[in-house]
Amino acid sequence: MPPLRRLVLGTGNRKKGLELIELLAPLGIELVTLAEIPSAISVVEDGDSFAANARKKAAEQARHLNQWVLGEDSGLVVDALGGAPGIYSARFAGPDAHDEANNALLLKKLGDLPLERRGAHYVCHAVVADPVGEVLAEAVGRCYGRIRPTAAGSGGFGYDPLFEIVEYHQTFGELGPVFKSVISHRARAIRQLVPQLAALARRE
Repeated sequence: MPPLRRLVLGTGNRKKGLELIELLAPLGIELVTLAEIPSAISVVEDGDSFAANARKKAAEQARHLNQWVLGEDSGLVVDALGGAPGIYSARFAGPDAHDEANNALLLKKLGDLPLERRGAHYVCHAVVADPVGEVLAEAVGRCYGRIRPTAAGSGGFGYDPLFEIVEYHQTFGELGPVFKSVISHRARAIRQLVPQLAALARRE
């Protein structure tokens, strides 16, 4: 198998793609997103876990494109909701749901629970598959916080305006991209991937 020189970021989410590009830029390899590849397929996320979905997205897209692909699945896990929305985070309010609808449903389900019972964490499972679909690198990252009863800040995406980092008393929506690139679930997963990817890039 040839060394890693070009990596397809297996996401159609523009904001998520920008986050990944920033985190992986130090590797010095060519990074492209699915938005730049008209022949990319839409992989059905029917796994029963973040790990299963990430592996499926990476392996199926890699085989289809005959390229190295990074697939990741991430979402919000809320303790009081038994782990929901979990793998359904992006479509919590329905298959075509947008961020506002998902956030509104989350707040409705949590009702008037006090802050101390609104614990939650973000999870990101990231996987890299080679051009034949074999998974050669894998990592998971988590970031812990709680769900605010009202949104704050306009930064980020998804549940970020509701997700408060307790020790900073601010949401991801308020803290901004620089801070998020250091402590987020995605940042932590990608940092674990970087040395694995560097080794694959050096391989002869």
